[in-house]
Amino acid sequence: MDMDSASSVVLQALTQATSQDTAVLKPAEEQLRQWETQPGFYSVLLNIFNNHMLDVNVRWLAVLYFKNGIDRYWRRVAPHALSEEEKTSLRAGLITNFNEPVNQIATQIAVLIAKVARLDCPRQWPELIPILLESVKGQDGLQQHRALLTFYHVTKTLASKRLAQDRRLFQDLASGIYSFACSLWSHHTDCFLQQIYARDEAAALSSLERTLLSLKGLKQLTIVNYITENIGSDSTCREKLEKMIILYTKVLLDFLEYHPCAFIPLIQRSLEFAVSYVFTPAGEGVTFERFIVQCMNLIKMIVKNDAYKPAKNIDDSKPESLEAHKIKTAFFTHPTLTEIGRRLVSHYFLLTEEELAMWEEDPESFAVEETGGDSWKYSLRPCTEVLFLDIFHNYSQTLTPVLLDMVQNLQGPTNVEDPVQLLMKDAVYNAVGLAAYELFDNVDFDQWFKNQLLGELQVSHHRYKLIRRRVIWLIGQWISVKFKSDLRPLLYEVILTLMQDPDLVVRIETATTLKLNILPILTLFFRLDTPLGFRTEQFLPYLESIFGLLFQLLQQVTECDTKMQVLHVISCVIERVNIQIRPYVGCLVQYLPLLWKQSEEHNMLRCAILTALIHLVQGLGAESKNLYPFLLPVIQLSTDVSQPPHVYLLEDGLELWLVTLENSPAITPELLRIFQNMSALLELSSENLRTCFQIVNAYIYLSATEFLQNYAESLCRSFCDLLKDITNEGQVQVLKVVEIALKVSPILGAHMFQPLLPAVFRGIVDGERYPVVMSTYLGIMGRVLLQNSSFFSSLLTQMASECSQEMDQLLGSVIEMWVDRMDNITQPERRKLSSLALLSLLPSDNSVIQDKFCGIINICVEALHDVMTEDPETGTFKDCMLMSHFEEPKLSDDEEPPTEQDKRKKLLALEDPVHSVSLQQFVYEKLKAQQALMGDQGFGVLMETVDTELVRQLQEFLQGL
Repeated sequence: MDMDSASSVVLQALTQATSQDTAVLKPAEEQLRQWETQPGFYSVLLNIFNNHMLDVNVRWLAVLYFKNGIDRYWRRVAPHALSEEEKTSLRAGLITNFNEPVNQIATQIAVLIAKVARLDCPRQWPELIPILLESVKGQDGLQQHRALLTFYHVTKTLASKRLAQDRRLFQDLASGIYSFACSLWSHHTDCFLQQIYARDEAAALSSLERTLLSLKGLKQLTIVNYITENIGSDSTCREKLEKMIILYTKVLLDFLEYHPCAFIPLIQRSLEFAVSYVFTPAGEGVTFERFIVQCMNLIKMIVKNDAYKPAKNIDDSKPESLEAHKIKTAFFTHPTLTEIGRRLVSHYFLLTEEELAMWEEDPESFAVEETGGDSWKYSLRPCTEVLFLDIFHNYSQTLTPVLLDMVQNLQGPTNVEDPVQLLMKDAVYNAVGLAAYELFDNVDFDQWFKNQLLGELQVSHHRYKLIRRRVIWLIGQWISVKFKSDLRPLLYEVILTLMQDPDLVVRIETATTLKLNILPILTLFFRLDTPLGFRTEQFLPYLESIFGLLFQLLQQVTECDTKMQVLHVISCVIERVNIQIRPYVGCLVQYLPLLWKQSEEHNMLRCAILTALIHLVQGLGAESKNLYPFLLPVIQLSTDVSQPPHVYLLEDGLELWLVTLENSPAITPELLRIFQNMSALLELSSENLRTCFQIVNAYIYLSATEFLQNYAESLCRSFCDLLKDITNEGQVQVLKVVEIALKVSPILGAHMFQPLLPAVFRGIVDGERYPVVMSTYLGIMGRVLLQNSSFFSSLLTQMASECSQEMDQLLGSVIEMWVDRMDNITQPERRKLSSLALLSLLPSDNSVIQDKFCGIINICVEALHDVMTEDPETGTFKDCMLMSHFEEPKLSDDEEPPTEQDKRKKLLALEDPVHSVSLQQFVYEKLKAQQALMGDQGFGVLMETVDTELVRQLQEFLQGL
C-alpha cells in the first residue's frame, strides 16, 4: 500500500467510524478491522494522530486502534505480528516530539508508549529513557509536561513487572535516574511555592501539575529502589494540592509497609509530623479528612508493626527492632499518650453534624454503615476506632485510667438539653465498648449494667436515643467478655422494650445485640468466674414477642443491606431454639417468597434468605414439606450452574438442598427432579463436592428405589469420570455412596452401580496401598458377598474371565488379601461385616475355601473381640452391636432432635445384618453346618489348621450356645 494513498483511505475510514450514523459507521469499523493485520497500517495511524490539523475525534480513534494493536500484534510470537523494521520505525516516531495539544490524547499516547516500553524497554528501546529525560529538561512548557506525563506512565508500567529479571533491570534503571527524578520533583515544588507566594495562580497551577507528575514517577522509583525522601508541604490551590499532599503521605505509608527496617530512621519525624497535625493545634484549619486518615494510619502502622517490637526474650531481638522500640518508647511518653487517648475519644469519636443528619434522613444507612474490612484505610470513623484499639492494646496501662476517668465524669443520666454532653457520653461509651477485652479486669460490667446502664435505657426522651442506641450497642460488645448468665432475663426485658423504640436506628442496634447474645461465644477469655453463654430456657418466655418484633422490623426496613442484617438475626434465633420456633414462623414463611422475588438483583440478600431457610427447615423438621412449592424452585435456581446467580448462591443452595432432604418425610416428584442439576455440579469437582456426595446419600436414604432407577446410570458415569482424577479422600467419598446404596438396597444397588464394582474387585486383589481406600473396598465387597451372593458369583465369573484365571484361584486371592489387610479396617461395623461376609461362604466343600478356613476363623475371632461384651453378672458374652428396637432418644435442651434422615438410618440399622445378626450365633451356626457337611473327622482335621490359642478364644466366646 503506497503511504500517501494509504493515509487518505485510512483517514476516510476513521472519519466514517466517528459518524453517528450506523450505516456509515459499521462498514468503516469492519474495514479498519481488516486492515489491523496489514503491514504499514500502524505507521499510517501514527502519522494521523501526530497530525494536529486533523479532527480531534479522528485522532483519538487512531490512538485507540494503535493501542489495541500493541496488545494484539506487537509481541514477536503473536499471529500477524508486526515486522521488526516497522516496530523500529514506530518506536522512533512515538518519541520525536512531545507537543500533543489535547490533554486526553496526550494521556492516551503516554499510556501507549508505556505499553510498548513494557515489551521492549530497555533491550529493543534503549533510547526511550534518555530521550524522555532530555525532553523533561527542555524549556518548552508543553513539551516538558508531556514528557513528564510519559515518564510517569513508563515508570509505573515498568515497576509493575513481576519477573525477577525485569525487576532487576528496573532497579538498575531506577538507580541511574533516581537523583535526577528527586531534583526534578524538588525543582517543580520550589517553582510552585515561589509562584503561589507571588500570587501567580496560573503559573502555580502549571508547576503544581508538574510537581504531581514528578512525584508520581518518583514514588514508583522509590518503592522499587529502597530510597526515600522526607516530605512535607502545605498551601492552597485546593484540589490539586490535596492530591499532592496525599501522594506524599502515600509514599511514606507504602515505604513503611514494604520496607519497615529501612523506614526506622524516619519513625521519629513521621510520628512528630503525624501527631502534631492530628492531635495538636498545629493541624487546625490546615488539615482535611483524607490527610487525617493517612496520618492516623501512619501512627497505627508504626505502633502495630511487628518489626518494631522486641522479642519476648529480649536477647533474641534483632538490633533494628530494639532501635525502633527505643524510638517509639521515647516518643510515646505518658503525657503524649494521655493527650492522644483523650483527643481520640473527645474529639474524633464525637458524632458529626453529617452523621446526625444521616441518622435523621437515612437511618438505615446510618445503622448498617460499612466499617469492616479495609474501610479504616480510607474512612475517618473506622480509622480513628482502629487507631484507638491499637494504641489502647499496646499502651493499656497508661490509657485505662484515662478512659475510666472519662467514664467517672459522666455518671448518672445526662441532661437531654445538653447536646455536647450527650455526644461526649456517646463517644466515651463507644471507647469502653471497643476496649472491652482490654478493660476486663478494670470494669465490673454487671454492676455497671444494673446500677447505671439500665437506668439510661429507661430515659425515653427522643434526644436520648443517642444514648439508648449506644448503651444497647455497648452491652453487645461486653456480652462475650463479662456478663453473668443470671442477668440475661433482665437483658431480654430491655431488648423487648427497645425493639419497640420509636427510633429505627435503636431498633436495628437492638436486633444486632440480640444476635451477639445468641451466637455461640468464642472468647479469648475463658474464666471460671464468668459463666458466659446463652441458655435456651431463659430465652423461651420472650421468644414469641421478640420473634414477632424481629419480623416486624424485617418488613419495616427497605434497604437490602438492612434486610440482610435483620434476617441474619432471625436465622440465629431459629438456629438456637430449633424446633421450639415452630408455633411462630407462619408469618415468616409467608413473607420469604415475596422477599425472594423482590431481591432478584441483590444476590447477597438472596444468600441471607437461603441461610434463613436452612435454619427454618431444620426448625420445622418434617413440617418443612409444606414449604416445598417455594423451597424447591429456590434450590433448583441456586444449584443450576447454567444460571448466572449460582456463582453467589451455590454454596448456601447446596446446604439448603441437603437439609431439605435430611428433614423430608417422603420423596416427591419435584424433589426427585431437582437432582437433574447434579451431574453438572459433579463435573465442576469443586470444594462443594463433599456436600454433593452428602446430597446423593440423602436421596438414597430417602428413596433408594425411585432415586437409583432414575439417576444411577448418570451418577455412575459421573463417578467413573471423577475417579480418573481425584484424591484418595475424594475416592473414598465416591465409594461411600456406593456402599450406602448397597446397604439400603443390596440387590438394586449392586445392579445399578455394577460398572464401578470391577475396579473395586481389582483393587482388593491388587492390595490397594492406601488403607482408607482398601477399607472402603472391603466394605463394598462385604455387602455384596453377604447380601447379594448371586451377584458376587457373577462378578467373580466376569473377573476370572478378564484376568484369565480359574474362579477358585481368584476367590482364594480375594480371601487371602482380605485376611491380610483386615487391619486396614478401623470401624467396628465394617470389621463385623467382613467376618459375616467371609463366614457366609460356609458351609462349603470347595477346597480353596477350606484351604483359607484358618484365615476366616482368624478374622472371626478378631471381630468377636471387637463386638462382644461380657455380662459381669452371668459371665457370658453378648454382641454389643445388636439393636432390637427403635427408641426415641431423650434430649437435653441444647441437643438437636433427630432429623427424618436420622430416623431413616436408625430403621435401616435395625434391618442391617451388622446390627440384626448375632456374630456369636452366626459363627456357631456356620461351624455346625461345616461340621455336618464334612463329618466329625473331616471337620476335626480342618480345625487343626487353626492356631490352638485362636481355637481356645473361639470356644470361650461360644460357650453356652
